Amino acid sequence: MASRAPLDPRLWRASIALRRYLTAAVCCGVIISGCAIGSAIVLASIVARIVTDPAARNLRDWFGPLSIVLTLWIIRTVAQWLQARLGQRGASAIIADLNSQVLEAVTARAPHELAAQRDAAAVVVTRGLDDLRPYFTGYLPTLLLAAILTPATVAVIALYDLRSMVIVVITLPLIPVFMVLIGLVTADRSASALAAMTTLQGRLLDLIAGIPTLRALGRASGPEQRIAELAAAHRRSAMATLKIAFLSALVLELLATLGVALVAVSIGLRLVFGDMTLTAGLTVLLLAPDVYWPLRRIGVAFHAAQDGRTAADKAFSLIGEPADATARVHTVAARGVPIRLQDLSVAGRDGDSPHELSAVLEPGRVTVLTGRNGAGKSTALQAIAGLTVPSSGRVTVAGIDVTELDLPAWWRQLSWLPQRPALVPGTVLDNLRLFGPLDDIETACADSGFDAVLAELAHGMETVLGRGGVGLSLGQRQRLGLARALGSTAPVLLLDEPTAHLDAATEQRVLRAIGERARSGATVVVVGHRDAVLAIGDRVVEVVSDDRVRYAPV
Repeated sequence: MASRAPLDPRLWRASIALRRYLTAAVCCGVIISGCAIGSAIVLASIVARIVTDPAARNLRDWFGPLSIVLTLWIIRTVAQWLQARLGQRGASAIIADLNSQVLEAVTARAPHELAAQRDAAAVVVTRGLDDLRPYFTGYLPTLLLAAILTPATVAVIALYDLRSMVIVVITLPLIPVFMVLIGLVTADRSASALAAMTTLQGRLLDLIAGIPTLRALGRASGPEQRIAELAAAHRRSAMATLKIAFLSALVLELLATLGVALVAVSIGLRLVFGDMTLTAGLTVLLLAPDVYWPLRRIGVAFHAAQDGRTAADKAFSLIGEPADATARVHTVAARGVPIRLQDLSVAGRDGDSPHELSAVLEPGRVTVLTGRNGAGKSTALQAIAGLTVPSSGRVTVAGIDVTELDLPAWWRQLSWLPQRPALVPGTVLDNLRLFGPLDDIETACADSGFDAVLAELAHGMETVLGRGGVGLSLGQRQRLGLARALGSTAPVLLLDEPTAHLDAATEQRVLRAIGERARSGATVVVVGHRDAVLAIGDRVVEVVSDDRVRYAPV
């Protein structure tokens, strides 16, 4: 839920850097406030004595007081510089903390959740949280200064002139009231601007990724009109926010000016009639702007920081609530331990797929999951890996539910080959070692048929691949993924259609290698429906999406 408190408590809890920065900023604010009040009092006494005592106009007599004023101004300037420097460094550290937490939270989610949150996470991480910098460098220091300087200045004014203090107390609340009213409108504008930016960036990412397909279909020149419309909508939203910011700054400046003017008129009239001393009047006049100045700065900085606050709200919605520390604390050794599927069902758009799937995946054997398309075979592998939470039933290892396992530790014991192997920009060797070191790269490449692919590549293992494996054909990518899976030392192999896109000779070689991995003690689960794949299965489990589940040994 979005927080409208001046200091978001979620930021305080989420970042140690914020707590350190606030401590330093408060210290700087105390120094700045003390110097501002002290210099006003000393300067007022100097001017008042020069005006009222003609004999005291020798500059040498004022060397000491002027030195005090100059020292206070230097200290105040240094404190402001230090506060700004700490603000920049603190903002960088806090933004880095939040970026890391967003990435960790989003990438730890199930694949379907990750796909739904991709665009929002991309905007928040790449540029959304950078808008928090004005919040930490402008808004927050000014807020702390207002919390220290304004009450202290009002208290000092009360010591010199109670009437001026009453005027200040009456006019001062007008500024926060208008700030709140304007802030409510600006918050909605900032949320609209972030939504427009998220949509625009998501469309741009999709367009860039689909350019080859659009060119092949002759539609490469179509989407730019929609992108232009989104850009125009974002521009209008940003300009509307700026317009409100400028108008609100004008209103706040006007209120502050009127407040100081009322104090000045009151002091001027009483000085004319001799109802107060010149020293008291000048001191109050010099202090009055410092009462309103921090609040005016808050109003101006608020709009600059509002986009960042909106992005922070989105970031915390992506991070979510902290997970229960006791929920995933179990670890198991998967080697030599059977994996049990007990009435496993996963709800989908068209019902349960799979539906009440029961099986025992034993080490040292090849278990083949077969069934019609859409029955839930791949989903069953995701449930075993802990990537999908079952709607009913459970997956257990050594009697412990997979949903209660420490997932990173569990994933390190799995070698998973999806239908489309994950490939990243980099060399072939980088992609082979993407999920960890391989036991024997040469043997793994020979077993998968990838050695023939390497012989065709000009640079062999050092061949650079593009995004998604660009540079290799579909079959070559499949062989690379197979080499990575078969070369892994993991005790559990989850292979989804491992022989797809392979010729008959390569398929037989791969199936022999899979059988050898099972005979070496690994738990091997293969998704397939071709006769050659079914033939290597020690057990065949038919996966269905209704209430009929057959579990038959071969």
